[in-house]
Amino acid sequence: MNPKISIIVPCYNQAAYLSETLQSVLDQEYADWECIIVNDGSPDNTEEIAMQWFEKDSRFKYFYKTNSGVSDTRNFGIQQATGEYILPLDSDDKIESHYISKALKVFEKNTDTKLVYSNSILFGKKDEKIIAHEFNFERLLFENYIFCSAIFRKADFLKTSGYNPNMKHGLEDWDFWLTFLKKEDVVVKLDDFHFFYRIKDISRSQAIDIKKNESLLLQIFKNHTELYLSYVNPIRNYIEANYYKEQEQVYKRSIEYKIGYIICTPIRIIKKILKQIF
Repeated sequence: MNPKISIIVPCYNQAAYLSETLQSVLDQEYADWECIIVNDGSPDNTEEIAMQWFEKDSRFKYFYKTNSGVSDTRNFGIQQATGEYILPLDSDDKIESHYISKALKVFEKNTDTKLVYSNSILFGKKDEKIIAHEFNFERLLFENYIFCSAIFRKADFLKTSGYNPNMKHGLEDWDFWLTFLKKEDVVVKLDDFHFFYRIKDISRSQAIDIKKNESLLLQIFKNHTELYLSYVNPIRNYIEANYYKEQEQVYKRSIEYKIGYIICTPIRIIKKILKQIF
């Protein structure tokens, strides 16, 4: 009999943290799961660690593949999954012990639910609680507030093209949510803190410099150009910006503006003097 949920753990050079991640899976209150560990060609001892967990509990399954990046590795893992639901989990993060049981109750209560996520906690080099935004599709276009370990049905995943391999250097989860979700979808945020995101000295997200980040954001726009243009009209924005700029110049040439500028001059001088003193 197939498990209810498949947890997909792509691994690349994270052997030092893998056991902690898998322990959080083993600690789940909900027991009807399989955990698919996919070694993305790691040169470290990922395979040795993974096999230890496979021997400990047969619900852990291990696969090896040539390195191709996290998007392709997640897609590969989901293809091997036999569960009705999918939970992607990076090999250095953790999930709280009640996460799966609470999420599946949401799906059972409302069969129209497309995705379930929660608040999160940063740990490792940082200790901070993050209150996630409630689902708003327009906000998601410009801010990724849904972490990578949100839970969804495999059947819904198969209706998409999956995680895009061209997002090789990060933000692949954000790109996928824009592929996976629609404005009218039922997306539920659990109020508790069920996801733990590890902050290291150099994490994948921290290693992305400004230029690379701009490149990734541009790639997301290219991947979803039609979607973005349906919400943002750059031509209209350009016209409006230039209109208001012209109106500002007209106002600055008016008598009212000049009189107001003269009246406020003493105040500006006093503020400048105080700033120099203190």
